[in-house]
Amino acid sequence: MKKLVATTALALCATAGTAIAQDIGACLITKTDTNPFFVKMREGAEAKAAELGVTLNSYAGKIDGDHETQVAAIETCIANGAKGILLTASDTSSIVPAVQQARDAGLVVIALDTPLEPIDAADMTFATDNFLAGELIGQWAAATLGDEAANAKIAMLDLAVSQPSVGVLRDQGFLQGFGIDLGDPNKWGDEEDPRIVGNDVTQGNEEGGRRAMENLLATDPEINVVYTINEPAAAGAYEALKAIGRENDVLIVSVDGGCPGVQNVKDGVIGATSQQYPLLMASKGIEAIVAWANDGTKPENTPGKDFFDTGVALVTDKPAEGVESIDTAEGNELCWG
Repeated sequence: MKKLVATTALALCATAGTAIAQDIGACLITKTDTNPFFVKMREGAEAKAAELGVTLNSYAGKIDGDHETQVAAIETCIANGAKGILLTASDTSSIVPAVQQARDAGLVVIALDTPLEPIDAADMTFATDNFLAGELIGQWAAATLGDEAANAKIAMLDLAVSQPSVGVLRDQGFLQGFGIDLGDPNKWGDEEDPRIVGNDVTQGNEEGGRRAMENLLATDPEINVVYTINEPAAAGAYEALKAIGRENDVLIVSVDGGCPGVQNVKDGVIGATSQQYPLLMASKGIEAIVAWANDGTKPENTPGKDFFDTGVALVTDKPAEGVESIDTAEGNELCWG
């Protein structure tokens, strides 16, 4: 059974799952409740919570970047006596004091998808290797262009001006994969390669993707490569290109690998995308909260990394030499994880 939790004052969307056998409360706090990626993450958390007898309350910001709502949600979870929080942070550094408040109150805090800054501000992170995800699409784009990669005109459609870690990692991974020298790898926008037309932000949604693409086309209408933070932003970029008749001569690459995104690869909207697995992130997060509540144990990092790597695969129907990938048929079978 599910019920709507009234959170009007917090501008949150909340749902609750039914506890079966244990008095364990958990919270899931995502960036939005409209991005299909986070919708599936919530579904995965709800399914695992129902299986393990956990009462789950889920909260989401109004848009990607709604930091204040996420802070309010953390405060609500503490007040409600939750044992743990699963968090995809909109502002990965500014959220840290609120996260520390939760940890000081005895909650375990698990970051999903988006590492905090610093990463050990959370008890654990379950995520894609976001730098690798970006690197794969950068390598694919460069290999697909071949010698013309030297003459590329690249639009960088990023997430938010606050530069949350997930956006920085994907952006910098793409540039390194494409063969562009990085400036400070801990931020985007300081590169000096003339092939980069510019950076703009999308808030991770289709409207933002279209707006950012239009802005950068005004700077250089001959853009031929578009990096996008995620697939909703990629869909918006495509619509902006379609409006000027350029949808067929620009490479768009992205990250998520959700079912709609895989379909967009199949349809030629996106050339290639790096697939991640939000259902796995969410289910492992719920398991981690239960383990913490039962005996105080925490999950371990993937060997050699400072987080638990839930995997990534490049999805494209136009494989490039030297870049490992899967096609959309396999990507569709794996989408959402």
